[in-house]
Amino acid sequence: MLRPRYPITTDRLLLRPFTPADLHDLHAYESRPDVARYLYWEPRDLDTVRTYLDKKITRTALHHEGDALDLAITLRDTGRLIGNCILIWTSAHHRQGEIGYVLHPDHHGHGYATEVGTPLLRLGFQDLHLHRIVGRLDGRNTASARVLEKLGMRREAHLIHNERVKGEWADEVIYAMLESEWTP
Repeated sequence: MLRPRYPITTDRLLLRPFTPADLHDLHAYESRPDVARYLYWEPRDLDTVRTYLDKKITRTALHHEGDALDLAITLRDTGRLIGNCILIWTSAHHRQGEIGYVLHPDHHGHGYATEVGTPLLRLGFQDLHLHRIVGRLDGRNTASARVLEKLGMRREAHLIHNERVKGEWADEVIYAMLESEWTP
């Protein structure tokens, strides 16, 4: 089980549970086609974002396999919501997890995704005692691949046309890191 102390602080960011007040800032990026491009979902209207926000609000602790921490990424100096990140406990028996992140495009290229990945790995390895953490992405998403590489994750697989996403075949690339490879 893992129930982090919030907020989780980095040099420039705060990771915290979502609140109902995040609706419009969340919609500001989840409604964008360029954000949804490499994700499983299409751009979301306000009602759909509200539905997903209700779920995100409840995802603040890991009690059982399959649970996820789904956290708001905010700027420390302003408190503004700029994205979200996730740590999923995918297997208790195999001690495995997965990380992910989505940022508003106005905040791409500033190193925020890498800054978010570090505490997610720490939570997974140090606090939840996972053995292995993966990051999965659309094979065309080279920016996300660079983030995972900067975090020290290794590219383990490139699965060719393994999924139908938005009506077309898509490649999936899998990065991973073992607990023994993680350096805090």
